[in-house]
Amino acid sequence: MKIYVFAILIVTVVSSSGCATRSSVKVSGITAQPTSPTLVRTAPQDIIVTEDDIREKPYESLGEIHVRVSKTTIFNKDPTREMVAEKLKEKAADMGADAVIFVDYGEVGMSAMSWGKLDGRGTAIKFTDKE
Repeated sequence: MKIYVFAILIVTVVSSSGCATRSSVKVSGITAQPTSPTLVRTAPQDIIVTEDDIREKPYESLGEIHVRVSKTTIFNKDPTREMVAEKLKEKAADMGADAVIFVDYGEVGMSAMSWGKLDGRGTAIKFTDKE
């Protein structure tokens, strides 16, 4: 019996010793530098929202955006594409975008937290050659 307990003790010590590691990192004299230029918010009313691509002007993609318009009570108006477009413009404006392309509107539906919802997503872009 003593050999059995001793063997279990040895196996436990050996198997857990691999988990005991030590690591240290020393960082000094480093200051964070911004990697991108300061973002300038665009006026939401100036942002173009389209379900298509814009081929007339060169642009760079700023990223995908997603919004949701919900009605909180049964008495509120059902969400519309225009409401979703306004929210897309607001979010794109915060990114400094000039347009939102490839916009996709979802279906009006209910969710656990609202009486109705409508999603929208698209790609925020910034024109690289302003005229």
